[in-house]
Parts: sequence; C-alpha cells; structure tokens
Amino acid sequence: MTTTVVARPVDSDPWLRVFRGGLRSRLRLVCLPHAGGTAGFFQSWAARTPDCVDLLAVRYPGRQDRLAEPCVDRMDVLADRVTDALVPYLDRPLALFGHSMGASVAYEVTMRLAERFGAAPVALFVSGHGAPHVTRVDQDPDQLDDEEFLSRIGALGQVDPVVFRSAKLRELVLPALRADLRLIHRHLPRTARRVDVPIVAYLGTADPACTPAQVAAWAELTTGGFRLRAFPGDHFYLVPAEADLVADLTAQLGDLTTPPA
Repeated sequence: MTTTVVARPVDSDPWLRVFRGGLRSRLRLVCLPHAGGTAGFFQSWAARTPDCVDLLAVRYPGRQDRLAEPCVDRMDVLADRVTDALVPYLDRPLALFGHSMGASVAYEVTMRLAERFGAAPVALFVSGHGAPHVTRVDQDPDQLDDEEFLSRIGALGQVDPVVFRSAKLRELVLPALRADLRLIHRHLPRTARRVDVPIVAYLGTADPACTPAQVAAWAELTTGGFRLRAFPGDHFYLVPAEADLVADLTAQLGDLTTPPA
C-alpha cells in the first residue's frame, strides 16, 4: 500500500483539527477527546507544547462543525475512521493522548496503526479511563431518561456547567453524549491484546469513573513499558492540572521533543 504524506498538517481534514503545525516539527501529538467532547478541548495545549511538536485533535462526528453528521456509536467503526485519517501524517512519529472514552479509542487506533501500517505510535497516553479489558459500563445509556443521564454525567465533574443548565445546549450535546456512552457500553474486549508501545496512564485522585487499580491495569496491555501518575482532581482533573500534565507528556517523549544541538 502506498502511503501519501504531507509536509505539514493542514486544517481541511474533517477528522483532525490542527492547533500547531510546522515544517520543523519532529513529532505529532494527536489528542482524542472524552465522551461528548470536542477537538477544541485541547486548543489551549498549543501554547504549552514545544515548537518541535505538532498538536492535532480528533473531531468526532455529530458535534460542532460536524453537527449535521451522524454520530458513530461503534468502536470498530470509529477507530477505523480515525486510523484512516492519520495515514497522511505517518511521515513523522506520532504520539496519541486519549482522555476517558478517547483513551480506549487511542488504544484501538494504536493497534491498527501497528498492524496495518507498521507505524506504531512512539507513546500511548491514556487518561481518566480504566484499561478496557477490566472496565465495564454496566448501565445502558438508552435505558436512562435525559435527567438521569445528565445527572450521572454531571457527577463525574463538569468542564462547562452552562451546557447542562441550558435547554438549547443540552439538546445539541445529548445525542453525541448518548452515542459515545453507547459506544463504550458496547465495547467489551474479551482478551488483553498487547501493544509494543510505552503506555503512560493518568488519573484524578478523586475520579468517580475509574479506580487506581483499573487504570493500573493498562500495564497488562503493553510490552513497551508502563508508568502511572495521579493528579489531584475529579474526572476532569486535566483542566486545572493542564500545565503540569502537558509538561509531563513532553518530558515522557524525551529525545523526540529535544531539538538537536
């Protein structure tokens, strides 16, 4: 298979939003949002990443500028499409960061990149989510009415409480939220499939969505080394801890983010 590559990221791809891109970059960091989340969640990271790192984020269908498109509620479909979208960017090393649902998607994309293109990411960063082979979402989101559903989502911690107070905004975000939770509810991998990629896992110390033991189980999914770090906070600890988190990500990438002398 011939892989088409690009000299620098462009922002015309519906699946990827570019927040930082340049001809002199040595690495591309691709971020995958949480359930109901958008690429814009990572926009502020651009000011904290080194010049040698391109920062891109995945645009899920069914929200923001892709609002008219149907949501994807199957992991295999979503992971396939994200993987295909990354093919033009394989001319440089990739690192993937996924928060919550995005962690599982990033893991599935990592396997596809390695198996289909021989282009495993240099690192997989997972955040706020237990390893998929030990984590289950028992409650089917379609069995909950809107108030019950939003109450459970709100209990995790809220990035933007205004969304939950506004009837119009809730009407816009609910379909994507339900589709994403449906995707996670149905994602039930039976075996621990390992990747030969270092995995770094992050969590909030007061996250009600996952336990330290569940997050530590990511170690069972890699032959490339594992590290776990906790930050103070709930499921969205990465908002107040943004500076420290991005600094830690950059440090973990080591030589790849250090310009040559």
